[in-house]
Amino acid sequence: MLRINDAITIADWEMSEQFTRAQGPGGQNVNKVSTAVELRFEAARSPHLPPAVKARLQRLAGRRWTNDGAIVISVQDTRSQARNREIARARLADLIASALRTPRKRIATRPTLNSQRRRLAAKTARGTVKSLRGRVADGGDEG
Repeated sequence: MLRINDAITIADWEMSEQFTRAQGPGGQNVNKVSTAVELRFEAARSPHLPPAVKARLQRLAGRRWTNDGAIVISVQDTRSQARNREIARARLADLIASALRTPRKRIATRPTLNSQRRRLAAKTARGTVKSLRGRVADGGDEG
């Protein structure tokens, strides 16, 4: 069971773990022990998450969201299987916790008159600099 906050906990049946051999350094250990973990959370079928949270979670998960509505988190940071498992569960909890926070509504504001003038003055100055970069007209100074 994975506890997200006071209201939401994820049941063990919603998550599955698969262990594989990790890449990278580790000597002989890397060839013998399956330390990398792939945590799969069936987010779309989870009864513990409201639909709005699932939608935000899908957007936050990005490529980790599969076509069948699962989140796959792969961890091979350490040489310890238990530590990689903890890291994967913590990453999943953080991802779900960030999806629980509702984004604040953006309040449309108008730019001040002074900021509009500053922007136009900067554009004019930049245009002047660019126009000075052109070819120099032949003045006929050479003899």
